[in-house]
Amino acid sequence: MTFFIGVDGGGTRTRAVVIDAEGSELGRSSAVGAVATASAPGRAASAVTEAVRGAAAQAGVELPGAVLWAGLAGAGSAGARNAVRDLLRGAALADRVVVGTDVEAAFHDAFPTEPGVLLIAGTGSIAWARSAAGKVDRVGGWGRSLGDEGSGFMLGLEGLRLVVRAADGRAPKTSLTEALLAACDVERVSDLVPWIEHAGKGEVAALAPAVVEAADGGDPGAEALVESAVDELATLVRVAAGARRLPVVLWGGLIAERGPLRGRLLSVLRAEGYECLERSVDPALGAARMALEGRAPDRS
Repeated sequence: MTFFIGVDGGGTRTRAVVIDAEGSELGRSSAVGAVATASAPGRAASAVTEAVRGAAAQAGVELPGAVLWAGLAGAGSAGARNAVRDLLRGAALADRVVVGTDVEAAFHDAFPTEPGVLLIAGTGSIAWARSAAGKVDRVGGWGRSLGDEGSGFMLGLEGLRLVVRAADGRAPKTSLTEALLAACDVERVSDLVPWIEHAGKGEVAALAPAVVEAADGGDPGAEALVESAVDELATLVRVAAGARRLPVVLWGGLIAERGPLRGRLLSVLRAEGYECLERSVDPALGAARMALEGRAPDRS
């Protein structure tokens, strides 16, 4: 039978979905994270291969499929994208292999055809929009050195900076000191120096909920950080939507259902007239539908 495969690969997990020619799901599976890099493309290709083979086995189909559309973190880089794609082509997973970004896959599930804005805020942050005329725009997503405003990484990092400023006397005492020392499993503020030198982006982002909790508890310094993060995320939506007031879907660990910043951000966006849709997002299924539709990655 003819079937199509979609993959969503990020830093934590890789998920694969198999659908038939009518778009019905046949099976899915997961593997370790798959981040596309030009220097070590084999890691992502291996994770994608494992997830796809597992999904095909669950679906009861024999590889290769017709099209594999793999949406991977890091695939915005042409070198990384092409390196992983070449390896996947040699893995006999599908007759045609397309590699794009995980954001594209997520957007296609959130807004398959209609205009809208998908705001993603987890470890990083990005907004992806499609106008009524079909024009696609990306705002943000420049990484932790140049962007990721309002993200979990930035909120965690700013929380740590507040703690060290408070230790110096450059900022008022803050309840974040005790909270972040515990979260980082260190005893003294000075211990944060070696901790941050060895911490990964995800580890820093994991501190964000503690910052939001301190803000909810009335800590003025933490509240200022959270308000700034919410405004940065709202700005991504404002710029991506322009004057069109497109409908918005929120996704990612910070702002999806039960995310620590979701309520605050929803209040801001709705007060400005945005329709915020209650939609869950399944990027792997979005990628599978892109495979079915024969879509190329968007490079605008």
